[in-house]
Amino acid sequence: MTTHNDDVDWDRWPIADYLAENYRDLHPSDAAVIAHHSEFYRRLAPGCVERSVEFGAGPNLYPLILASAASRRIEAVEAGAGNVAYLERQLRHGPDASWLPFHALCRRLNPDIPAKLAGALAYVDVVHADARGMEPGAYGLASMHFVAEGATEDLAEFADFCRAFVRCVAPGGYLVAAFMENMPTYRIGPASTWPGCPVSPETVTKVFTPLTQALSVTRIDTDPTLPDYGDSGMVLLTARAR
Repeated sequence: MTTHNDDVDWDRWPIADYLAENYRDLHPSDAAVIAHHSEFYRRLAPGCVERSVEFGAGPNLYPLILASAASRRIEAVEAGAGNVAYLERQLRHGPDASWLPFHALCRRLNPDIPAKLAGALAYVDVVHADARGMEPGAYGLASMHFVAEGATEDLAEFADFCRAFVRCVAPGGYLVAAFMENMPTYRIGPASTWPGCPVSPETVTKVFTPLTQALSVTRIDTDPTLPDYGDSGMVLLTARAR
């Protein structure tokens, strides 16, 4: 049986295990993603995007930090209740100290990011919703990290997620994304299994080529400092919507 997004109870996402495995330390792969994305964001003028969206935000703060360089407002759109609660706590009570090295690297690579982590997150509003239902053309920039390929086992549904991601920005709007490469169904923590859809640079290019212009797709190798989820690295994308 193929697991689809709607088959999964995303309110049960194991936030503590996920953060412990991936974001309590700044791993080389995330540093590489930040370096790649920072090169993209440095081409944008500070505050040039009135409204941007993190498409399926999860509990990951560094995409929000990166977007603060160019955005006057960032909507972190997330369907899972636990992830929403985590994000709201980070904004209301101050971010965990583990995010400070992420902010320091982001700002070193792009000085347009606010000098304080809390200042970068001050641009963020948390929206509890399915990102696929966002109003078409509502944003000037959309960012997505490890969502489409980690929400389903079905390649057609992966492509549907990607189309919804592109559709939420206005024509000419900016797109920046990261995908796990060849990620199978995977485990987080001791007993928690989640769907994965193996994709490659070629898969991502095929899906996004008819939807975008100025498309750039690259990859980085697997990170031995992370748990072995079965992936072979990460696929990184920048583009503009047609």
